[in-house]
Amino acid sequence: MGFAEEHHRWLEYHKKRRAGERLDRLDRGHRHGEQMFVERVWWPIFGKLDDLHPEYEVADWRGRPYFVDFVWRPGQVKFAIEIKGYGPHVQNTDRTRYRQELNRETYLQIAGYRVIAIPYDDLESAPEQTISLLKALLTPCLLKTSSEGSSQFTRIERDILRIAISQSRSLRPLDVEKQLEIDPRTVKKLLSALCEKGKLKPILREGGRRVCRYELISSFMDNDLW
Repeated sequence: MGFAEEHHRWLEYHKKRRAGERLDRLDRGHRHGEQMFVERVWWPIFGKLDDLHPEYEVADWRGRPYFVDFVWRPGQVKFAIEIKGYGPHVQNTDRTRYRQELNRETYLQIAGYRVIAIPYDDLESAPEQTISLLKALLTPCLLKTSSEGSSQFTRIERDILRIAISQSRSLRPLDVEKQLEIDPRTVKKLLSALCEKGKLKPILREGGRRVCRYELISSFMDNDLW
């Protein structure tokens, strides 16, 4: 299923489960910036919209309803994601609204959410930067959440896959050696094992037979890893 079909299905799913102000807020709130985030950042990373809740209602520190652009709850961890344009969030605000905005973010963290602010301008001009930052932020949390129930991969294999996911380019053995501080021979064995498990694909040096780097095969959210 392509993005347009999945996005429509996802929105309809949430609309059918809402009424009143919660439904109206979804109609009013999920606009250009939010749609750009889903299409240009979230979809390229995950390829699906599961566990992502648009215009999610929470109570602020005064007990009043407040809607977060997105809440993602894949398991034990939960993230509050806000799309922030310079105009409405900085340029066109006053001191009272600015103070309330900061207090809301603090309260969300008290309530157990990890708050992620996404610049609207980056969604238009540099979505690949946001993708890279989100991968680096989300991957360790997902690995920590799922590691207790996963026996297919060792801890160090999951560390290698985390490195492969968090960087946009292909993985070099030298990257693993430096970041995990392990010797080249062990790195070679670990990378070969991940190739056998279908997670990495070796890439040969141009015009030669020697492997120079590795490419991640499976998607960011494969069930057998996460």
